Amino acid sequence: MDDMPQPSQPRKFGDLAPSKWPGERLGLPEDGPRSVGRFGRRVFAILIDWGVAMVIALLFAPYSSGAYSWATYVIFVMMQVLLIPTLGGSVGHRLTGMRVVPIAGGWVGWWRPIVRTVLLALVIPVLVWDSDQRGFHDKIAGTVLVRG
Repeated sequence: MDDMPQPSQPRKFGDLAPSKWPGERLGLPEDGPRSVGRFGRRVFAILIDWGVAMVIALLFAPYSSGAYSWATYVIFVMMQVLLIPTLGGSVGHRLTGMRVVPIAGGWVGWWRPIVRTVLLALVIPVLVWDSDQRGFHDKIAGTVLVRG
């Protein structure tokens, strides 16, 4: 009776071993093209995107107004939703050598950028990362930000 195999223990949340590099579990290389876009590039890209949105917002409202703040926010969101499926990423992504791709491969489509951007606009999901350096907004949308 002792020779019977014991049922394996169910995996507990958090039992997954850390990956050796961001993107390893996703089948992505450690560095170079198609590797996960790292923190510095991501921050620089979002600063570029926000700066572009601020400049465009000046066409619609004076800098010191509340309307300017809202215009900047709306323009930022619109840029993300429109440019990710058409250019593969926002202006900031492309200038920093990154693009947004679906984990499953193929075209990112329209729904992924919308879901990703709604969560990005909430800010907090962006601050929650996994060991693959994917924010919650990317995990829910089934995307990853890669180099190249």
